[in-house]
Amino acid sequence: MTALHSFLHISRNTHEGNQTTVSEFLLLGLSNQAEQQKLLFVLFLGVYLVTVVGNGLITLAIRLDPHLHTPMYLFLANLSLADISSISTSVPKMLMNIQTKSQSISYDSCITQMYFSIIFVVIDNFLLGVMAYDRFVAVCYPLNYTTIMRPRLCILLAVMPWVLSNIVALTHTLLLLQLLFCDSHSVPHFFCDLASLLKLSCSDTTINELVLFIMGSSVITFPLALIFFSYVCIVRAVLRISSTEGKWKAFSTCGSHLTVVSLFYGTIVGVYFFPSSTHPDDTDKIGAVLFTVVTPMINPFIYSLRNKDMKVALRKLISRKKFFPLLP
Repeated sequence: MTALHSFLHISRNTHEGNQTTVSEFLLLGLSNQAEQQKLLFVLFLGVYLVTVVGNGLITLAIRLDPHLHTPMYLFLANLSLADISSISTSVPKMLMNIQTKSQSISYDSCITQMYFSIIFVVIDNFLLGVMAYDRFVAVCYPLNYTTIMRPRLCILLAVMPWVLSNIVALTHTLLLLQLLFCDSHSVPHFFCDLASLLKLSCSDTTINELVLFIMGSSVITFPLALIFFSYVCIVRAVLRISSTEGKWKAFSTCGSHLTVVSLFYGTIVGVYFFPSSTHPDDTDKIGAVLFTVVTPMINPFIYSLRNKDMKVALRKLISRKKFFPLLP
């Protein structure tokens, strides 16, 4: 983190010149009314704790239970870790600002927050596609599952989203560092969002918006195409199952995954896929809350708590006295 701040400071000084730039931004948050801010503090604190505890328990249960050392749970553990990191980039700062009644965030901290927020959103994006591919292999090629999803491929599929997300985030950050921010420094958001920062710049942001559109389209299109292809094949395979109970179980699993996919991709497309000038700030805030706060919170319930193996693993984890010594 220190190295990143040093890089931001050096890069900023190299292009600042004699023009005036801001040293900090003001995060306006979701509301400026005192009563609503108190409610938002309680609400977001609760959501944050549920997200961290829920995803943390899932990650720990998968790590400690040998029965869950399979490709599906490897990807789920990565998703849970990314969800904890994603919500931790924005909500703690928002809570601190409400508590201290201060809206300020330094330039370096703002860019750093933006960098990591991009990383974890993109990771979630790719992991949803990877998990859909894993289910496709499991349903359509059950006899060859272990042969296809060999350890080397699983590790590659788990690591690749982290590498690609860092490349995407670094590209946007380096381009943003070339921009100047003059008089306007109020961010109409609860965290430093790339689209909001582009609106504040007094430089020409044409290249930034073009790259945002191209990279955003690519990052969204490939996983969506993989998800669509996987589920078309899954549905065809499920329809060939003679058991009604088996069909319903498979479709129920697909419905849960597709619910999160629709929520996640729908909000991202609405906020980032189209030019920012066509959307009011309130719409951007609602979309950002959905995919940076709500989705990480509900992922544990949708992907894990409805899974019998995960329920058993969580019960074993909670009953371990070495983790919970106060339990009888």
